[in-house]
Amino acid sequence: MKHFLKAASLGLMLPLSALAQSFVVDDIRVEGLQRVSAGTVFSALPVRVGDEVETLEIQGATRALFRTGYFEDIQIGQENGVLVITVRERPAISKIEITGNKAIATEDLLKGMHDNGLSEGQIFKRVTLEGLAQELQRQYVAQGRYDASVKTEVKELPRNQVELRVIVDEGSVAAIKHINIVGNKAFTDEELAEIFELQTSGWLSWLRSDDKYSREKLTGDLERLESYYLDRGYLDFQIDSTQVSLSPNKESVFITVNVIEGDVYTISEVDLAGDPVVPEEEVKRLLLVREGQTFSQVRMTTTSDYITKRLGNEGYTFAEVNGIPEPNKEEKTVKITFFIDPGKRAYVRRINFRGNTRTTDEVLRREMRQMESSSASSARIEQSKVRLERLGYFKEVEVETTEVPGTSDQIDIEYTVEEQPSGSIGGTVGWAQSSGLVLGANIQENNWLGTGKSVGIGLNASTYQTSLNFSYLDPYFTPDGVSRGFNVFYTENDYSKVNLSDYNTTTYGGGVNFGYPMSEISRVGLNVNFSHLELSASSSSVQEIQSSPNLFDDTSLEGITAAEAADIYDALTEGEAEDLAMIIDTSQFNTSADGFIDRYGDAFNNLSLTASYARSTLNRGILATRGASQNFSAEFTVPGSDLEYYKFVYTGQYFRPLTKSLTLRLRTRLGYGDGYGELDELPFFKNFYAGGFGSVRGFERNTLGPRSTPAESYTRLPCATDGEEYTQYCYEVDSDGNLIIEGYNDADPFGGNILIEGSAEVIFPLPFIKDQRSLQTAFFVDAGNVFDTSCDDTQLNCYDVDFGNMNVSAGIGLTWITGFGPLTFSLAKALKKNEDDDVEVFQFTLGNSF
Repeated sequence: MKHFLKAASLGLMLPLSALAQSFVVDDIRVEGLQRVSAGTVFSALPVRVGDEVETLEIQGATRALFRTGYFEDIQIGQENGVLVITVRERPAISKIEITGNKAIATEDLLKGMHDNGLSEGQIFKRVTLEGLAQELQRQYVAQGRYDASVKTEVKELPRNQVELRVIVDEGSVAAIKHINIVGNKAFTDEELAEIFELQTSGWLSWLRSDDKYSREKLTGDLERLESYYLDRGYLDFQIDSTQVSLSPNKESVFITVNVIEGDVYTISEVDLAGDPVVPEEEVKRLLLVREGQTFSQVRMTTTSDYITKRLGNEGYTFAEVNGIPEPNKEEKTVKITFFIDPGKRAYVRRINFRGNTRTTDEVLRREMRQMESSSASSARIEQSKVRLERLGYFKEVEVETTEVPGTSDQIDIEYTVEEQPSGSIGGTVGWAQSSGLVLGANIQENNWLGTGKSVGIGLNASTYQTSLNFSYLDPYFTPDGVSRGFNVFYTENDYSKVNLSDYNTTTYGGGVNFGYPMSEISRVGLNVNFSHLELSASSSSVQEIQSSPNLFDDTSLEGITAAEAADIYDALTEGEAEDLAMIIDTSQFNTSADGFIDRYGDAFNNLSLTASYARSTLNRGILATRGASQNFSAEFTVPGSDLEYYKFVYTGQYFRPLTKSLTLRLRTRLGYGDGYGELDELPFFKNFYAGGFGSVRGFERNTLGPRSTPAESYTRLPCATDGEEYTQYCYEVDSDGNLIIEGYNDADPFGGNILIEGSAEVIFPLPFIKDQRSLQTAFFVDAGNVFDTSCDDTQLNCYDVDFGNMNVSAGIGLTWITGFGPLTFSLAKALKKNEDDDVEVFQFTLGNSF
């Protein structure tokens, strides 16, 4: 006879009479297995062959098998000494489908289900599914979605499998209609309402979503309310109660906060206790609270932080400093005692780096100011973090110190970095509004192969420029931070394509540069550069570059001088050219003053020196948000160069936080240059220009400041003698026989020797963007112009320094650091412009060019 013991999922039903007699297990047989292996059953079963079992052992075996979670029903019996176990397995989950969710991502829901044992291929547990549905419902309620609902469906499939369906109706977030604070006397409802992140519905609520109730936000608001009172001396302040009520239609929320303000406390005494380690006078200088002041919790906690950091600088990284207020309720005063427990001096065992998938450890380690095996210093640890951020290789740098297990005086330091693009490698496809399509094969990498060296190799072509170059910079040529670099280049430019005067340059040369760190935040540099420059002008080149009009011809008479033109005319008026019925006064040639090329030539060899000084306290190398930077450079050609000139440039910027999310940025750029020796002016191709990105947005690039004097030309006409054409020799004359002179074009931007620019920006985060580290948006006001100390009478828009002629614009800009380089947009309106300035509302640029 076979005897069975059945165990249901809700309890054990064991007829005790069934196995009143004990028996010895000769064998164990398991029936009903489909996916679960017999080994799994035997490993969980506490009964073995040869054991003598009774009812209690059978009960224990049943419980052990249920605890595995694999079985829905278990029957245990015996047949002729064989323990027979019959099981019915729980179904497996074949598929999970979630619909209707938007506020909570499907990936997050699936992850939560997986963490709780509900995922495809796992054993299905209905109780777990119901618990998750309830928890999901609570999450929606916490978001203020009180009418949300979560339903689950289980569809049975063949082969003991099920399909789970989670149907979500998120409903709508209840809007806050009223926030009522009861019990406040010292401050108005309006003053306290500004503290809250939660707000009642307003016309911008659809964008800020600040009228959507959230339990977490309300908790934070109550903490801010309490801090607001404690920072103003209300030491007995309490939040008596908080009520959140819901309208019958579940669409409106009403919040009531009952407060007890208490009285204002004044500081009666400030004392130090414990072991300050450092001189007590130094500690007292860090105190922000003074006798007679109104009590402020934020000043007290900030003082504790300052003292803790000061002790940390001495190696006491585990120091604890607690400000303890002792109120006197009768006199409404409070005594503050700062208890100082320095702990043991800590030493750094090891410095580790994480996240540097490209940059080698050596590059990071050489920026460390905290050394291994030395006493720990909070200042040096933080300074090392800032130096890593300033490299510009990383989106973010975090630092964490951990105590070495088993010791009380050693720590490990771990810097975690997140890499970001630091250049462009491979083919370049870019677009700049000012220079058009940029194509090229190039490598421009500021962190070459993760070594921290800067390397540039490129062949690039754009609308106005063709260039070949190679540059190299080793920022740690010596271990103490002396940098060395060099570059060679060949460049052809057609400046008529970029809003400049019509001329071309061909330049080649090379140079070497060195930099020396003066301190942690400043360095000096020296650049020695040799260049060969060739200028070429056309018949349309402006008169400041070359005098006009001249007798130019597209072929044989290119670049003819005034004297040569007169000789040619004299020859033409004799013999074969007698049928030219015109008498031209040769004094009409070259009516303008000599241009730069007429006076100094068109080919120059120059050796220049550039000395520079840079100081930076910026928190990041790219898209900084705090700190300041200054850069001053002085460039001059050495005496004996073909062109002797000097040029000074100063740039500076300053960041100041306005609020938690807003930052003010101030920027300026100033420049001055002139010639010396035989050169009485700054060469025109070294002039300053303004307008466009990095200058005054809202105006076309390079178009601000002095304009050139348009070139003039003679109108050539074909003429024939003896049946032959002499088109290069005949010019149009008027009825009196005078040459007809015409202007080639409008006045082009020519630049000047003085530059003044300034800008004010308010940097703000973009809504709906989670990761803001590669983005920066700002409202801006730009002002600036280019001036010249030696304007020609014929030049337009040319002024000596006059702030009344400054151009002003305002708008919004965005910069996004991508793998191709920075992508920059701006939308601006010119608020003040001079008569000949060219405005441009929308501007953008993509990619980098050498």
